[in-house]
Amino acid sequence: MEIVLGMSAAFSGPSRGLGIELYRGAQAYFEHINRAGGVHGRKVVLKTYDDGYQPDPSVQNTMALMLEDQVFALFGYVGTPTVTRVLPMLKKFQDKTVYMFFPFTGAQPQREPPYGEFAFNLRASYGQETEGLVDNFVSIGKRRIGVFYQADAYGRSGWAGVRQALSKYGEKIVGEATYRRGQQFTGSMRRQVEILEESQPDAVICIGAYAACAAFLREAVDLGLEVPIANLSFVGSENLLELISEGREDSQRYTRLLVNSQVVPSYEDTSIPAVREYRDLMKRYSPEAPAELVKESYTPFAHSFVSLEGFLDAKLMVEILNRLGEDPQRTNLEDAVFSVKDYDLGIGEMVSFSESRRQGLQQVYYTIVQDDRFVTLDSWEDRFS
Repeated sequence: MEIVLGMSAAFSGPSRGLGIELYRGAQAYFEHINRAGGVHGRKVVLKTYDDGYQPDPSVQNTMALMLEDQVFALFGYVGTPTVTRVLPMLKKFQDKTVYMFFPFTGAQPQREPPYGEFAFNLRASYGQETEGLVDNFVSIGKRRIGVFYQADAYGRSGWAGVRQALSKYGEKIVGEATYRRGQQFTGSMRRQVEILEESQPDAVICIGAYAACAAFLREAVDLGLEVPIANLSFVGSENLLELISEGREDSQRYTRLLVNSQVVPSYEDTSIPAVREYRDLMKRYSPEAPAELVKESYTPFAHSFVSLEGFLDAKLMVEILNRLGEDPQRTNLEDAVFSVKDYDLGIGEMVSFSESRRQGLQQVYYTIVQDDRFVTLDSWEDRFS
């Protein structure tokens, strides 16, 4: 007997690292549970499709998962442009009681009406990430903030978050530049940098995926835009760092003013119980993405913020499935989620859900590059003033 969860994510294209790493982290925990006997004797299986981080394939995959595969729930979707297209389907087929669990996006549509009732989130929102970045920049006197963003629902969600956060201080976005989803690292971002340079920003907040954001960072440094450049958690920090550092002896020049917000703690901090567990199970099971989905070369990371998030997603999913008892029914899923009160995931922040609270975690973390790896940022003033 199995409990089948359906996942549509990027396993191909320039953002494939996000889907692959999220899957690997989740699979490490599911594998561990399955080897121990599963959930009330049922193995947890991820039925996985590739959407390349594109909305249309994601919609087609979801139709297959709901109507043909008849999965128990949707889990681990990657990206705002894909999720925002799938949510109306969950509403349309609400008689099937299919919920989306823990998508890898901090956007608002799955957090508010009319679609919020069909999704449950673990990670902090983009609004919380952008507000935290703005608050910290303003606190060290950097009030002129520009935005580089992906021209779609994801980019606009982050852009709106920056605008709202700045409005608290009577400030506006001083300059903005966009790019099309799917941009490769080899593409030029020169024009985008020039547009932002003209606005004379004190800092730039980027809302994009790792290939495009690494290209922007490269061009910004090469063209002399010497200001802090921030990215949201979705960027895929390790993938970005690998692109910007590969083959460069002077990589520190490109990462000196880089700061990335995260929605999970550092996987380097082994004082955190869940981090120790994550590192142990990633090493023990060495999870790999489904071979039939990975058609382009990709070397996975031993540890990453994305795979740690996938691991925590899976851990909470198993807890919810456990609460359904020996005869799990989709119609009881909502009650099982709402029964989660002050649950300890092992990261120092308790998780609670209710009808008015469909997001489990609220904390945002900040990281910088030191010795070619991301570490926790201790002092904004010391780093950027």
